[in-house]
Amino acid sequence: MNTVIYMDNNATTRVDPLVVKEMLPVLETWYGNPSSMHGFGGQVEKYIQQAREKVAGLIQAQPREIIFTSGGTESDNAAILSALKSQPEKRHIVTTRVEHPAVLNLVKGLEESGYSVTRLGVDRQGCLDLEEVRRAVRRDTAIVSVMAANNETGVLFPLKEIAAITREKGALLHADAVQIMGKLPFSVQDIPVDFLSLSGHKLHGPKGIGALYVRKGVRFRPMVIGGHQEKGRRGGTENIPGIVGLGKACELAALHLDEENTRVRALRDRLEKGLLASIAHTRLNGDKDNRLPNTTSIAFEFVEGEAILLLMNEFGICASSGSACTSGSLEPSHVLRAMGVPFTYAHGSIRFSLSRYTTEDEVDTVLRETPGIIEKLRILSPFKEDASVCAPRVNA
Repeated sequence: MNTVIYMDNNATTRVDPLVVKEMLPVLETWYGNPSSMHGFGGQVEKYIQQAREKVAGLIQAQPREIIFTSGGTESDNAAILSALKSQPEKRHIVTTRVEHPAVLNLVKGLEESGYSVTRLGVDRQGCLDLEEVRRAVRRDTAIVSVMAANNETGVLFPLKEIAAITREKGALLHADAVQIMGKLPFSVQDIPVDFLSLSGHKLHGPKGIGALYVRKGVRFRPMVIGGHQEKGRRGGTENIPGIVGLGKACELAALHLDEENTRVRALRDRLEKGLLASIAHTRLNGDKDNRLPNTTSIAFEFVEGEAILLLMNEFGICASSGSACTSGSLEPSHVLRAMGVPFTYAHGSIRFSLSRYTTEDEVDTVLRETPGIIEKLRILSPFKEDASVCAPRVNA
C-alpha cells in the first residue's frame, strides 16, 4: 500500500512532527529520573512542570489540578474509583449506555461487586434526555460519568447542564473528554466538572500518556500506589517523553481549534454530503448539528461494515466500522444499538474521522471509490433480489 488515506482519527492520530521534536531532548539528553537527588535528574522536573502548564492551559485549569496517567482508560478508572473510595457511604453510579468500554466495563465489574448502576439511554439521534439525568441522580449517587463527545457518532452531551444537576444533588461529575480535546474548546471554568479525562494519542500526541483533571477541593484517592510521584496521586516513574509530548500536543491543539472548526468541518461536510447523495439507502447516524466537527458515521444498508473496510483498504482508505465481532457472531456496536439504528443499517455503518492532516484530494478519492465498493457488495448481498437497493443515486 503506497498511499494511506487516513480517516480514522477518533481511533488514534498522527503524532505532530513538532511533538516529536519536543520529545527528543528528554529521550537523548535529559534522560535522568526526576526523583533522583543529583542535579542531572533534577533538571528533568522542569520539563514535567512545563508540560503540566500546557495541559492545564488547554482546559483553563490550574497546573496542580492535572495528574499524568497512562491514557484515557486509566484516567476514567481513576476518577470513578476515587469517587467511590472517598465516599464509601455512596454506592450508586450513573453513566450512559453509549460510553467507552473503559467506563462501561469498569461499572459492570463494580455492579457485580455490589454497587448500583443506572445506565442512561439515548434517543435516535444519540442525545441524552436531561430530565432522565435528573431523575437518575439520587442521594446515594457517588458519581455521574458521561462522555463529552461520543467516539462513534461525535454527538456532544450537555455537560454544563449535567454539572448543574450533579452539583444541586451533591454528586461528583466525571467527563470522559478524550474525543473532544483539540476539536472543540473546553473550559473547566465554564463547565465545572469534578474530573476530566484526556489522552495524548487522540490529539496528535504520543500513545501511552494521558491526564486526569481533578478539581481543586475534590477528594482524590489514588488508584496506582507507589512512590511520591504526582504528589502521591499516581505512583510510578514518570513517562517523561510522553508527558513532554502531551504538553506540546495540547499547546498545538489550542492553536489549531479554528482550523478544526472551519477547514476540517468543511471537508467532513463535503465527504458526508457526497456519500449520502451518490449512494442509495444510506443514512447519517447521530445528530447532524450537535457533534464534533471532524466526525461522520454513515450507514450503508444491506452490506457489512467489515466488508466495506476490506475493500476500502485496497485503495489505502482507513476508516472504522460501527460493528464489532463478538463471540463469533457479528453484533452491531453498543452505541448504534442504544440509538435504535435499524439492524440492516447498523451492520453497514462506517465512521470517518478527519484531522488537520486530511486533504481535499483524499476526500475526493473516498467519494470516487466508495460508490463502487458499495455497489459491488450489494450485488453479493442476500437482498440483491430487490434491484433498487443496488442502484446508486445519480446526482442531478
